[in-house]
Amino acid sequence: MVDGVRRARETAGRLAAQITGRALGPYQSAVVRIGFAATWLFFLLREFPHRAELYGPDGPWSWRLAERLIDSNHAFSVLMWSDSTLWFEIVYAVSVLASAGLLLGWRTRATSVVFMIGVLSLQNRSVFMGDGGDNVIHLMAIYLVLTRCAQVWSLDARRARTRGSATAGAAGPVLWGVLGAVFAFGAATGRFGYGWLAAFAAVWVACGLWWMVDRYEPEGEGRAVLDVLANLLHNAAMMVIMAEVCLIYATAGWYKIQGSRWQDGTALYYPLGLDYFSPWPGLSALVAGSGTLVMLLSYGTVAVQVAFPFTLFNRRIKNVLLVLMMLEHAGIAVLLGLPFFSLAMIAADAVFLPTGFLLWAGVRVSMVRWRRRRAVEPEPAAGEPVPVPVPLPGPR
Repeated sequence: MVDGVRRARETAGRLAAQITGRALGPYQSAVVRIGFAATWLFFLLREFPHRAELYGPDGPWSWRLAERLIDSNHAFSVLMWSDSTLWFEIVYAVSVLASAGLLLGWRTRATSVVFMIGVLSLQNRSVFMGDGGDNVIHLMAIYLVLTRCAQVWSLDARRARTRGSATAGAAGPVLWGVLGAVFAFGAATGRFGYGWLAAFAAVWVACGLWWMVDRYEPEGEGRAVLDVLANLLHNAAMMVIMAEVCLIYATAGWYKIQGSRWQDGTALYYPLGLDYFSPWPGLSALVAGSGTLVMLLSYGTVAVQVAFPFTLFNRRIKNVLLVLMMLEHAGIAVLLGLPFFSLAMIAADAVFLPTGFLLWAGVRVSMVRWRRRRAVEPEPAAGEPVPVPVPLPGPR
């Protein structure tokens, strides 16, 4: 019994060290960051000519209607601070810039906060604009603030390698100073709810403390404590993201099972006949014309969605179903004309991608970039060594 207790304590100690000692899934979190930032950025750019009708003063959902709704559900949107066109244009432009910054991993902690503010502000301003993928982006924008999603494949990671710290430079303090001024204005004018005000204040204070410790005591105990807390938050947020994806698929699959059209295998046939969901009428007619194909796709969709959460402990089966789900969303993007919904779901699925595959993909991208750079650089002189990129080892 004593040996069993000792082994249990040792196991608990190793587990605690694993959870607090490092941020798990750095490559997965980076892919999730890149995926959702790119999805929202592409959406904002595609809808740029129609931005005023979707979220601005020219939309059918007027500013007064949005104000009444937000007063009742206490949602967050900085667009409710003013009904002027200039303020809307500023918020939209900042949302685009924040998405690009998060995509590149530039000052990720600050840009992730601004990205979340932009997503919540625009989506809560016009709640009827979206195709389902907006709900996923809405949630993931909040979770990304809590993750250390810029440890790899980001400008912050490159800054940490070249300068010894990801917080080096004056851009970070200036950006957080501007954010602090905006938060102070919102607090002084009563434009924040108490919950959101407390959340933003906590993030601002925590990031300010991190910057001071990283600057003046980078190797001390204070930095070690902050690293432990940051790792705990990151790992908890990654677990929540994985649970969220499983919940989405489980609920979608079990609800489909209850529908008669999914039970008889004809559910896919009906949206393929709608003009709104037929960007390629010829292709839609070709798929809808095959009853066997429609049945297989309908039953396959339900089977994959219901089964996926139960396959997480079997790596090979999980990877097969992950590929099938990504292919399913790619098909939805093409057949039903829902590219941003599909991109959002593929970005969410990426949290389950194997680290080995992501490392392999990263090496391939690095080699392609190196070859392109070599193609435009002058040839080295005789006897001069030719540099060859060496992939850095990563966690397995």
